[in-house]
Amino acid sequence: MRPSLLSVSLALCLSSTAAVAAPDGEPRDFDQIVVTATRTERAISDVPNTVDVIDRARMDTLLVRDIADLFRYEPGITVGSSFGRFGLNDIRIRGLGGNRVRIQTDGIAVPDAFAIGSFSSANRNFVDLETLKRVEVVRGPTSSLYGSDALGGVVSFVTKDPSDYLRDGDTAHVGTKIGFEGANEGLFAGATAAFGGERWSGLAAVSHRQGKETESMGGIGGEGAARTQANPQSSNGRSVLGKLVFAPSDTQRFKLTVEGNEDDVETDVLSSYGFQSLTRATNTQVLGNDHQSRARITFGHELDGLSSALADGVDWQVYRQDSRTRQDSVEVRRVPSGAATIRDRREREFYFDQRSYGLQANARKTFETGSVEHALAYGIDIERTETKQKRDGRRIFLDTGVVTNAMSPDTFPVRDFPISDTTKASLYVQDEIAFAGGAFRLVPAVRVDHYRLEPEVDSIFREDNPATQVADLHETSVSPKLGFVWTFADAWSLYGGYARGFRAPPYNDVNIGFTNFQFGYTAIPNPDLKSETSDGLELGVRYSGDAAYASLSTYYTQYDDFIESTRYTGIDPVSRLMVYQSQNIADARIRGVEFKGGVYFDSFAPALAGWSLRGAAAWSRGEDRITGEALTSVDPLTATLGVAFDQAAWGAELAGRFVGRRDRLPTAPAGSIYFESPGHAVLDLYAHWNFAPGTRLNAGVFNLADRKVWQAGLVPLIAASSATLDRYTAPGRNVAVSLSVDF
Repeated sequence: MRPSLLSVSLALCLSSTAAVAAPDGEPRDFDQIVVTATRTERAISDVPNTVDVIDRARMDTLLVRDIADLFRYEPGITVGSSFGRFGLNDIRIRGLGGNRVRIQTDGIAVPDAFAIGSFSSANRNFVDLETLKRVEVVRGPTSSLYGSDALGGVVSFVTKDPSDYLRDGDTAHVGTKIGFEGANEGLFAGATAAFGGERWSGLAAVSHRQGKETESMGGIGGEGAARTQANPQSSNGRSVLGKLVFAPSDTQRFKLTVEGNEDDVETDVLSSYGFQSLTRATNTQVLGNDHQSRARITFGHELDGLSSALADGVDWQVYRQDSRTRQDSVEVRRVPSGAATIRDRREREFYFDQRSYGLQANARKTFETGSVEHALAYGIDIERTETKQKRDGRRIFLDTGVVTNAMSPDTFPVRDFPISDTTKASLYVQDEIAFAGGAFRLVPAVRVDHYRLEPEVDSIFREDNPATQVADLHETSVSPKLGFVWTFADAWSLYGGYARGFRAPPYNDVNIGFTNFQFGYTAIPNPDLKSETSDGLELGVRYSGDAAYASLSTYYTQYDDFIESTRYTGIDPVSRLMVYQSQNIADARIRGVEFKGGVYFDSFAPALAGWSLRGAAAWSRGEDRITGEALTSVDPLTATLGVAFDQAAWGAELAGRFVGRRDRLPTAPAGSIYFESPGHAVLDLYAHWNFAPGTRLNAGVFNLADRKVWQAGLVPLIAASSATLDRYTAPGRNVAVSLSVDF
C-alpha cells in the first residue's frame, strides 16, 4: 500500500465533517475526559497534545485480551513481539519503546523491562486488561509531568472503581464474563462484585485465563531451525482487583486498592532443537518455564471544595509494588569431545525482581488575574525502588552424574549488575492560562527531577567481578513544556507546543559487569553516562462538532545521548581482553503526521440512525542522525478505517487495517538484503447482541480473507533470502467471542 492509502483515508473521513448530530446522549470522541495529558480533568479537545482514549465499552466491542488487541486500530502505536518463547514485549509510541515509554497503572509506573542473552527477557506486560475502565495514551515527550522514562510518551491504565458499576441508586452489582479466542485457543472467565451505600463502597474482581501458542501462517513444523510454525506453548494466568472506598462527606474519599496479577507460560522450543553451529552441540530438548507476577497495595485520599489560598482540591496516595520475573530453561544436549560424545543437561534460572515504595501528592487551584483565568496544578512524586537480578544454573553430565555450576562463560550464580537502589524525587508545576474567555489557552509546565542510584555489592556480584568498581550516580534534570490550544472558530481549534523529555541512566548500564575469559571479553561500568533527552515540537488542528470529529497533527522530535548498551570500545592493554561499555553515542530524529476522525450519519436520513464511520492514519520517518541510517523501530504508513451500525439491542462493525511496505531499513551487510515486509490490507468483522437485560454477546472474525501478512512491528531485521520468514506472519482467519451477564 502506497501513500495514496493515506489520501483515501483522509478523504473518506474529512469529506463528511459537516455532517449531523450523533445519537442522543452519546459522548463525542474529543469530548471524552482525560487526566493523563495535563494531570487535570480535561476534554481531549482542550489538551495541547495528541491523546488517545480507549474506554471499557470499546475494549469489549473489540474483544481485547492483550496489549496487541488493545492497540490494533491505533496507528503510530505498536506492540512488539518475538518469535520463539517470550512473545509480546513492549509498547512503542511513534517509534520509541521499551523503558523509554512510561507505562503506569493508576499513576504508578509498572516495573522495568530487562533482557540479557537468549534465556532471559523480563517484559512489562503486567496488567490484566479486564480490570481496566479506560486506557489513555499521550504521544510524545511527557517528562514535564511524569519525569524519567516518559521520553517517548505515556500509556496510562486506569482500573475500575465501585462507582463504575453502581448507578441510578444501585447498592449492589454482580457480573460474570466468559470468552474464547481462536488465535491461541484461549479461554478466559471473570467475575465482579460491587456494593455501595451512603459512605462505604467496594469492589472485588477476579479473572482466570489460559491458552496455547498464538498461531502464525508458517507451514513448516517439526524440530530444528527450519521450523516456521509457532513453538508449542501452554499459558495460564489470574488476577484480582479489590477496592474499598470510604466517603465521610461529599467532598472527600479514602480509597484502599489491592491488585495482583500473575502469568505462567511453558514452552517447548522446538525451533532450537538439532545442531547448533555456535556451540557445536546438538540439542535434543529445549524447554522454557516462565513466571511473572505483580502485586501492589495503595492507600489514597481525595479532598475537593477546599477554601484555601493554596488549593481547591488535593489528592495523595502511598503505595508499595512488588514484581517478580522467573524464567527457567532446560537444554539436553550431545556435545562432541574428540572421538566421544558428552551428554549433558543444562538448567538455567533467571530472576528479575523489583520492589517500589512511593508517595504521590497533587494539588489544584483556580484563580483569576484580571480577565485571565488560571488553573494551577502542582505536586510531588517520590519513589524508591530496589532492583535485583540474578542468573543461576547447573550442568549435569548424564553419563557420570557429575554436577557443576560452571557453564561457560559463567560460573553460577552471577549478577549482571549489583543490587541497585534508585530514588526518584520530583516537583512539578503547571498553569493552564485561559485568555479571551477561554478561546486561547496557554499551558506552561516544568518538572524538576532528582535521580539517585546506590548500588549494593554483594558476594555474588563480587565473586564474578572481583576487580569491577561500581559507582553511585546523582542526576538532576529540568523538563519544561509549553503548550497551547486556540479555539479560532466554532468547533475548530489549533493546538501544539514544545516538550522536553529525559531518561536517567539505567542501573544496569551504569554498573554492568561480567567477564568471559574463554571468549576474551569483559563489560565494565560507566559512571559518566548522561541522561537521554528529547526535544519535541507538535502542531495540530482539531474539529469537534456534534456530527463529526477530526484531528490532523504533525510532529518533530529530536533525541540526544541515547545509551547503547555494552558497546565495544577497544582492547585492554593489561588483560588483553576486548572491552565493552555502555555509552552515550546515538542521536536520532523522528517526524511524522497523524490523523484521526469520525462521522455520525444520523441526520442524513432517519434510516441512517446508528451508522458511523471512523478512521485513523500515521506516517512517520526516523533516522540515526550520526549514521543517517533508518530506524527499524519506526513503522511504515499505517491506517485503519471502520464503518459501524449500532442500536440498543445489537450492532456490527467492519474494520480495515492497512499497512504500507516496510521499505526504510538500515543498510544490510555486504552481499545481503533485508526483508521488506509487504504492504497489506486486513478486514475484521465485529458484532454484538444484547439478547436479554444485562446480557451481552460479543463476537469477532479477524483477517476475514485469511491473508498471509507480516506486521511490520513484529519482523526483526532478517535476510530477504531467509527460509524462515513465515515465522513472523500474523494469524490467519480466526474468531473470538465473549458473553457477559450483569445482575
